[in-house]
Amino acid sequence: MKQTYPEFLEDTENFIFVESKPEQADIIFVPGNGYPQMAEQAARLYKEGMAAWVLPSGRYSVINQKFSGVLAKGDIYNGTYETEWEFLRDVLIKNGVPKERILREDMATFTYENAIYSRQVTDQAGLNIKKAILCCKNYHSRRALMYYQLLYPETRFYVVPSETDGINKQNWRKTEEGIDAVTGEITRIIKQFSLMLQK
Repeated sequence: MKQTYPEFLEDTENFIFVESKPEQADIIFVPGNGYPQMAEQAARLYKEGMAAWVLPSGRYSVINQKFSGVLAKGDIYNGTYETEWEFLRDVLIKNGVPKERILREDMATFTYENAIYSRQVTDQAGLNIKKAILCCKNYHSRRALMYYQLLYPETRFYVVPSETDGINKQNWRKTEEGIDAVTGEITRIIKQFSLMLQK
């Protein structure tokens, strides 16, 4: 069957913008970033009893070689943060997650490392992750999910994304920023996974 252009765009949206209804899980993962929305979402899910543990992950961007700073709600989250993990931990605590329920991963500098080092943390903690919730940026969700699935092949994931910068599944085609964000994700997925396959 010949695919029409609107169908191609719809397939692209469905591929990039992954979202699922969360179920009871063993842990909530939050890949590193400078936006608080994903950790706020993780805190809400934790307080609803959706998981016993939360694992934010991240040192800083491999490009900048330092924590790039808080990118939203800086009046609320105004601490001095050396790593993405410190920032995300503060967001979680300020939104009601007990310190002892937050695991630590503060070495990752890009998304694949978020997954790699998170797996090391959960293994060292003796956690058997059968189900997991992934709280990430909405148009980053496919790439994040693919990495975490690679490191947790036996785990069932529920993706609960957050919108951070006004770009979403409904409007990404309407602005240059949205088009660049979504097509950029497609490019990164192709490049990064081609390198992984070659290895």
